[in-house]
Amino acid sequence: MVKHIILWKLKEVHNNQDVKNGIKQALEGLLGKIPGLLEINVQTKTLESSNVDVMLYSVFESQEALKGYAVHPEHVKVADTFVRPFTETRSCIDFCDEL
Repeated sequence: MVKHIILWKLKEVHNNQDVKNGIKQALEGLLGKIPGLLEINVQTKTLESSNVDVMLYSVFESQEALKGYAVHPEHVKVADTFVRPFTETRSCIDFCDEL
């Protein structure tokens, strides 16, 4: 299994719970729509010690499934509508426990 974790810092003007809730609902709504996506969870309620605003944790059955997710039309639509317009920075780590 492959883990895919994204951390976003929102643009200051968009850093509110409504935007965060939209990101969470849209991304978590992808479960069952994309082959190989086994688990997806978005955290939006951060502690004051955090220096990012939103975290995505997702699990894929393989590296090929992760590659398919990146270009899947449902994912692209969510990213273009609910994520990219509101984010300032993005950090990503992908890893496989078996490596």
